[in-house]
Amino acid sequence: MILRLMDSVVNFNGAKYDCLLFDLDDTLYPLSSGINKACRKNIEEYMLKYLNIEESEVPRLCLELYIEYGTTMAGLKALGYEFDNDEFHQYVHGSLPYEKLKPDPVLRNLLLSTPQRKIVFTNSDKAHAARALRKLGLEDCFEGIICFETLNQPDNPSSKSRILCKPSVESIEAAISIANLDPKRTIFFDDSVRNIASGKAAGLHTVIVGRSELVPGADYALRSIHNMKEALPKIWEMEAKERHDQVLQSATVETFVQA
Repeated sequence: MILRLMDSVVNFNGAKYDCLLFDLDDTLYPLSSGINKACRKNIEEYMLKYLNIEESEVPRLCLELYIEYGTTMAGLKALGYEFDNDEFHQYVHGSLPYEKLKPDPVLRNLLLSTPQRKIVFTNSDKAHAARALRKLGLEDCFEGIICFETLNQPDNPSSKSRILCKPSVESIEAAISIANLDPKRTIFFDDSVRNIASGKAAGLHTVIVGRSELVPGADYALRSIHNMKEALPKIWEMEAKERHDQVLQSATVETFVQA
């Protein structure tokens, strides 16, 4: 199930795109926040403390698994390590320096000005996603969150040994199905080159965030998520058209009254 943040969904006819699908970490806030670095440190501590991996091997293995599987957690499961998913997330995210995330009124206004559905799609657990969005002041800007628990239901036996997450095309196709999206009318924002390539393979329009140059599979590149309106004015095209129609309607009414 998708984690709902809003009770209702408004459908907007006439827009080129129906939905904006956003990654969370290092996309809705910058890598420079330090959250990513702190998260990696906690993962390495967990591997050392609870999985009994040699200290000298931890940094290398952590990086290799992240590169190969998209998340270190998915890689550890694939190698046969057994641990509780919730306990892992609690250890990794429980002590993150969330105070470094500040309200972002510029992004908030951008998001609220777009007419499309907006959904967060993250590999993180729901507790981390909800807390980060609250710190950013964006918790009411999205219809819902597709998170770790959405794609890895605890009653699914395969989730004990296999993690479904980005960058697998299967995970993106699952998100598309869960949220009932039309890939051809959905824009996917992510900071990961591999996630962008998989998003394109799943049929989505794609935007790489945190870079000024295009990468394989990316349709657009944003140095910052704050540059959305300059780089993707088509998102707001319907809004401009509606405003034009309203002006014409007002002029018609005024003429009629004066006559």
